[in-house]
Amino acid sequence: QVQLVESGGGLVQAGGSLRLSCAASGRAVSRFAMHWVRQAPGKEREFVAGISWSGRTTYYADSVKGRFTLSRDNAKNTVYLQMNSLKPEDTAVYYCAADIDVGAKLDYDYWGQGTQVTVSS
Repeated sequence: QVQLVESGGGLVQAGGSLRLSCAASGRAVSRFAMHWVRQAPGKEREFVAGISWSGRTTYYADSVKGRFTLSRDNAKNTVYLQMNSLKPEDTAVYYCAADIDVGAKLDYDYWGQGTQVTVSS
């Protein structure tokens, strides 16, 4: 089993920045690919970013490419999503998810409870 706990969400003005963290615990968490997925009210879940277990490979949705950076610290079992130049359309609940494979498939094995990000215009 893998447990994931997100933190770092909040309210920010457009153009601002936030850093989300996802602390993982459980068996061999450092061997899991990690992802961030978001869901805005009334919309389906959307892949945001993913990172391989080694941290050498990252993937981003086109909507966040160049603004968001995903990284991980396996010594701390934590992944970080640095979000810059935030836009109102980035407003959503952001979920951390873990899976053996990295990719934008959304049916990941483990999920956190989510953290709210609100960007005001």
